[in-house]
Amino acid sequence: MAGGAEPLNFQGSSPARLRPIPGWAPLPVLLALAGLLLLLAFRAAAPDPGDPLRLLATPDARLTVRLHGRIQADLRPGAGPCRGVLQLEGEHKGATALRFSSCPALQEGWRLEVNGLLRRPRLAPHPLLAGAAERLAQRGIHTELRVDQVRVLERPATPVADLRRRIAERFLAVAGPEVGGLLAALVLGSAVVPLPEALSADFRAAGLSHALAASGFHLTVLLGAVLALARPFGRSVRLLLAAGAIVLFLLLAGPQASVVRAVVSGSLALLILESGRRGRPIGLLGLTVVLMLLLQPLWWADLGFQLSVAATAGLLVSAAPLEGWLAGPDPGRWRRVLAASVAVPLAASLWTLPLQLLHFGVVPLYAVPANLLAEPFLTPLTLGAMAMALVALLLPPLLAPLAWLLAWPSRLLLLVAHGFAALPMAQWQTGRPQPLLVLLFTLALLVLLVPPLARRWRWLALALLMLVGVLHTAALRADSLLLVHQGGGDLLVARHQGRAALVATRADPFLCQQARRLAQGLGVTRFDWLLLLDPVAPAEPLCWSEQAGLSLLGGDATAPLAAGQRLASEGLEARALAMDSQSLALVVGRQRWLLLPDRQALRSLESLAGEGSPPGSRQGIGARHVDPDPVGRPAGAQAIRAQGSGVWLGFVPRHSERRLLRPDGIRSVWISGAPPASGSPLPAGWRATGASGSLARAGG
Repeated sequence: MAGGAEPLNFQGSSPARLRPIPGWAPLPVLLALAGLLLLLAFRAAAPDPGDPLRLLATPDARLTVRLHGRIQADLRPGAGPCRGVLQLEGEHKGATALRFSSCPALQEGWRLEVNGLLRRPRLAPHPLLAGAAERLAQRGIHTELRVDQVRVLERPATPVADLRRRIAERFLAVAGPEVGGLLAALVLGSAVVPLPEALSADFRAAGLSHALAASGFHLTVLLGAVLALARPFGRSVRLLLAAGAIVLFLLLAGPQASVVRAVVSGSLALLILESGRRGRPIGLLGLTVVLMLLLQPLWWADLGFQLSVAATAGLLVSAAPLEGWLAGPDPGRWRRVLAASVAVPLAASLWTLPLQLLHFGVVPLYAVPANLLAEPFLTPLTLGAMAMALVALLLPPLLAPLAWLLAWPSRLLLLVAHGFAALPMAQWQTGRPQPLLVLLFTLALLVLLVPPLARRWRWLALALLMLVGVLHTAALRADSLLLVHQGGGDLLVARHQGRAALVATRADPFLCQQARRLAQGLGVTRFDWLLLLDPVAPAEPLCWSEQAGLSLLGGDATAPLAAGQRLASEGLEARALAMDSQSLALVVGRQRWLLLPDRQALRSLESLAGEGSPPGSRQGIGARHVDPDPVGRPAGAQAIRAQGSGVWLGFVPRHSERRLLRPDGIRSVWISGAPPASGSPLPAGWRATGASGSLARAGG
């Protein structure tokens, strides 16, 4: 290999002596324990007998109620609706989500009386669009209250919350939203500090988001500094100071799952270290996970907890073997230092890769070099930010000079994050694989990264990785049409041989963001073309246009395509069928679909169905262009009767309108919306999304 490095060898010839990892329990014990913890988690997720969910008789029920409780965190305005969580008191138990039309200044711990409309949170229309409702369900919250009136009953003393708030406010005031937010996040974590969205997005894209989340790294830095300062003192003093640092870290960062994991692991490791005994790191991590899940079973679904455990396991299991492989058989000083620096982020990235694919469908390609360049800044900045927190509380006049000293390394760290995030393919959109494929990928990766397993099963693991890659690539390249209906708007994503196109019915920013999330989950870097059918011009046209090579956005009450015009790329085509409506013929590989967004489109099709019309000119079909066809008239009757065609209705048809859509050859009729429960059942081949849902069809 280049540079004289030896291939990663798990047969015992690697420079790092690979021995069986202590602390691994027998497989039956692990499986039994995992089953027990999952059972506890499902039981914890079930509604409590006093949960407000019991007031809602049906899934669609709504009820005006009055509830009492304590708000769990400060309300913070953001891009979406203002939300909070109320821990209930009195006759009701558990918690309910709060949704406000505006964002009142309510602080953590305040007792409230709220009046409003209670309902179940609306689930996402598609798994790739999972949002607030799914996150609430993972926390055991089953209801949402749209607040009409709120009354503060009590403002109790909340010294810890006030402490966090004061530190964050003073950091932001003295250093600004970017530098001040970064320094505050190094102490408190991004869950507590309001960070600019662009900053958070760039840290995610660069693979540096762990720096903004209070985690084991920050606690390790804090404990290292405290133990170094306490070295001249006895064991009791060292333990007391370290325990104080751990408690302070927990209070400032809050009892998030990843923080609690770091605190429990750090406490156990500290006790073992000070007792003079040898610890088993993997066993210690396993004990920490078990204790946490016994305390709060719902933490198993917390993404921060999952990433924290996976990254820690990666460092314990794979960092040393990777360092030995990267260093080679006879490394020089600099190569040895570089190997040690690269092995840590590489091990953490590999072990968290399955979770990134499962939850996001993206891979930060430059995570390892970004972490390598960020590493020299993170430790001193973390220590400096913690010193700033003490100064902000005890000696506020000295805060500005200290912030000035830390501003330069902070800007260099920000430059690293922004620079890597701006590189091409900073986030490789692989698409979110099916959970079964992620499971197989995880098993294969574990075999390669855990030395005892790799000795026997390496080639099988490599074959399994290749199989997963082939199956996922085939799924991404398959022809398909996906319909997503939510909030009165529709998205139709057409895919052919890895290419994609989008038809949307509304121009609002929410639907645009949903389109962006769908594209990311499907592995679509950029749509070939995008057709927006809303007669009102979009308020944020850039949100739409940057998603596609060619965008037709309409507006001014005019249709984006005139009759006979078509928008086409290889295997994907949309053709306008009528002058007086937005009816479209859509080609997706071998699939032929008729798109009727409203009743006017259906009526115009009915008028055309009785008229024979000559075929339109089909000259100049190429990639991403609009093809005018002023001579030919759209063949509405032929399109609807084409063998294997499907029809999409952007409205719920009346019984009389259904008869118009039963010519021979139609295999599918999709409806956006929920047909009346009292009406006749839908004919065979007809499907409806419901009030919020999705439909999909693959193949020809």
